[in-house]
Amino acid sequence: MQSLKQKSEVIPRNPGCYLMKDKNGAVIYVGKAEVLRTRVRSYFIGSHDTKTQTLVTQIEDFEYILTSSNIEALILEMNLIKKYEPKYNVLLKDDKSYPYLKITNEEHPRLIKTRQVKKDGGRYFGPYPNALAANETKKLLDRLYPLRKCRTLPDRVCLYYHIGQCLAPCEFPVSQEKNKALVNEIQRFLNNGHHEVRAELEEKMHAASEELNFERAKEMRDQIEHIDAVMQKQKMMATDGTNRDVFAYAYDKGWMCVQVFFIRQGKLIERDVSLFPFYQTPEEDFLTFVGQFYWDDNHLKPKEIIVPPNDSAVYMREMLGIKVLEPKRGQKKELLDLATKNAEAALKERFDLIERDEERTVRAVEKLGETLDIDPPYRIEAFDNSNIQGTNPVSAMVVFADGKPYKKDYRKYRVKDVQGPDDYASMKEVIRRRYLRLLREEAPLPDLVLVDGGKGQLSAAISVLQDELNLPLPVAGMAKDDKHKTSQLLFGEDAHPVRLPRDSHEFYLLQRIQDEVHRFAVQFHRQTRAKRSFASVLDDVPGIGEKRKRKLLRHFGSMKKMKEASLEDFRKASIPDQVARAVMEKLQEK
Repeated sequence: MQSLKQKSEVIPRNPGCYLMKDKNGAVIYVGKAEVLRTRVRSYFIGSHDTKTQTLVTQIEDFEYILTSSNIEALILEMNLIKKYEPKYNVLLKDDKSYPYLKITNEEHPRLIKTRQVKKDGGRYFGPYPNALAANETKKLLDRLYPLRKCRTLPDRVCLYYHIGQCLAPCEFPVSQEKNKALVNEIQRFLNNGHHEVRAELEEKMHAASEELNFERAKEMRDQIEHIDAVMQKQKMMATDGTNRDVFAYAYDKGWMCVQVFFIRQGKLIERDVSLFPFYQTPEEDFLTFVGQFYWDDNHLKPKEIIVPPNDSAVYMREMLGIKVLEPKRGQKKELLDLATKNAEAALKERFDLIERDEERTVRAVEKLGETLDIDPPYRIEAFDNSNIQGTNPVSAMVVFADGKPYKKDYRKYRVKDVQGPDDYASMKEVIRRRYLRLLREEAPLPDLVLVDGGKGQLSAAISVLQDELNLPLPVAGMAKDDKHKTSQLLFGEDAHPVRLPRDSHEFYLLQRIQDEVHRFAVQFHRQTRAKRSFASVLDDVPGIGEKRKRKLLRHFGSMKKMKEASLEDFRKASIPDQVARAVMEKLQEK
């Protein structure tokens, strides 16, 4: 630590970014600063709170990059976070996605629901409060405006044409003018024009009624009722009709809560709540959060955003290229105050629980390291095999970072080289494949490897890591009792049991890891078995190749559902009648 302090004292006093690294050379934190020397030096002098001290104890080295301005430092910071994905920045990254409705940029456009916003010429509307709201709105628009439904044009008209929800460009000519008119109507509706559409339908309903065309009048009435039902569910709060996002934050004891209100067409339709530890000043990390919120089009930029009074607003305007307001009075200030109150309430409500959980999990990791007489295993990789009498053997690996699941790094393995139910050989194969790859890629290694099983599985893992790969990684086996519950931890080449109090947090951590890797492995095995079973039944059916197998699996999801399906259900999956009948006959034999 003294050498790092000395190194920090010669850093230039320029703006820029710094990258903190652990003992493996992995980047664990990226930050920015207006004066790099002052910021970096602060990590190695004085005392820190628990969460910052945990970060500092893992810093073995750092590097820095100078920039010519604060805005350059901010943009560089976001790019570095995206590149390295440091574990101590992860809570600053927004990984939530919200549903949008999209009109595709195609010759015959479609209206679809999506959670990915791309620069592909499509027109996006949203976000919607939830998937249900997006689905209901889409169903309503499908009733009103019959755009193309199929991803690829089929050979014949489908059910949507027969119920009046598609113009069937697969079989009938549909002009660009007609498509454009439908697209314009959908855009008008989604841009707060549903009141006009409703009024027009009501006028048509009365006209049909006067002409004694009661069936047509009933159809118009049903559409009006659908509009009322769908739009009423989304009505929460009226403003001036401008699309805007409102950002507010609260912070205490090193933790920050950011609330984002999404306001679309004059309605508060959804809010985003993010709670995370911060390591820079609150203003700086709030600026980073807002930048990452829209970075790489994670969310569509509205016409304007509202933020608390902050010296960083000028950077936001420059970075985002949209209007940034800091209201001091009026309705916009009331919206900002409401978001701030929500942030303060969420922080107060959850702070004690999160602080306790953070302390418990990190302390459990450290206690486990003390018990095993190794460095604190901040990164743990755990393995489990799954098979039924040797069939479809698979293995799975889960990762726990700082005592919590890190699902981004979970891995699934199909056992390739082992014949029959040989659990030890399967463990050897998977361990070998995992760590050979890490060595080839020069990727960071875990602090502890866990295997689900007793002495045999532990011995198999050690023989590969130490004898074959010459990797002195700590390895332990998680043995189970006759009720398939975690009973003890076996450690070392002699597989001696490690005494852990049953009521300790470290024993609970091991239980969580063992349960999670077992769940993940069994889930993967079931998926593998189901796919192979599904495919094998269809092997001998004329007209069914690999492409149609995948299509049927996606459409029906299970053999049971496909067996219960009617001919019409197969038509919806774009399967020809002759082939569908052959599949149905084959399934009846089972």
